[in-house]
Amino acid sequence: MRNILIAVLFMAALSWGQAGGTPAAATPDSTAVQPEDTTAQVTEPVAPPVEDAATPPEGQDIERPQSARMDIKDLFIAGGIFMWPLLLSAILGVAFSVERFITLGKCKINQGLFLEQLGGYIRKGDARGAEDLCDRTRGPVASIMRAGLLRRDKGLDAVEKGIETAASVEVNFLERGLIVLASVVVIAPMLGFLGTVSGMINAFGAIAAAKNVEASLVASGIQEALITTATGLMIAIPIQMCYNWFLAQIGRYVVEMEEASGFLVDTLTDMEQLKKL
Repeated sequence: MRNILIAVLFMAALSWGQAGGTPAAATPDSTAVQPEDTTAQVTEPVAPPVEDAATPPEGQDIERPQSARMDIKDLFIAGGIFMWPLLLSAILGVAFSVERFITLGKCKINQGLFLEQLGGYIRKGDARGAEDLCDRTRGPVASIMRAGLLRRDKGLDAVEKGIETAASVEVNFLERGLIVLASVVVIAPMLGFLGTVSGMINAFGAIAAAKNVEASLVASGIQEALITTATGLMIAIPIQMCYNWFLAQIGRYVVEMEEASGFLVDTLTDMEQLKKL
């Protein structure tokens, strides 16, 4: 029994000694030199410099992309020979439109005030003052009033006849130049359509002469056709608007002349100015 107890104590001491620690040699030294990590110091390869794609090689030109947009000069040249008469039509239309606009603008007066002053002179028996008022006032209304007053001594029939004659002259003056505008409105689109026919003839001629049909063969002819048509319409449309406005203004002046002539005849009749003046 004693021997068994000693053997158990010996085995327990031996087991405790093995579990209590490790040898010093097995413990790693924190100050030991670590091996150098060579993977972190690998140098990346340097890419060769890329040449600028926009810089052409020496002695070689770059083919630049051409824009489809064209300025007025290019459009005029591409339109062909019919662009010259169209240009002349545009110049005439603009010139006569500006002239008529200025002329008709100068004919506008305050008719109510003018007739009131004219009636005052007639009622006072001052025929000379009435004529001077007509001379100082511009426009067709004053002109026909003066023509009627100059024939006051010959009776009402002569006054009316003088007013009618003067009114015809004034209307012709107001309508001067409108025939040119009307001609431009008609001729400009016709020239444009003629250019269209010419362009299509050129396009089909190029197709007939070519062995291989390409879009570039007919592009110039079709472009000429479209440019001339568009130009003719662009000239005719604004000139037509001006022409209509001028006709409206002339019609308004004709109505004013009729009202003024009726006022003069009625005033002379009511006041019996044919005997008093």
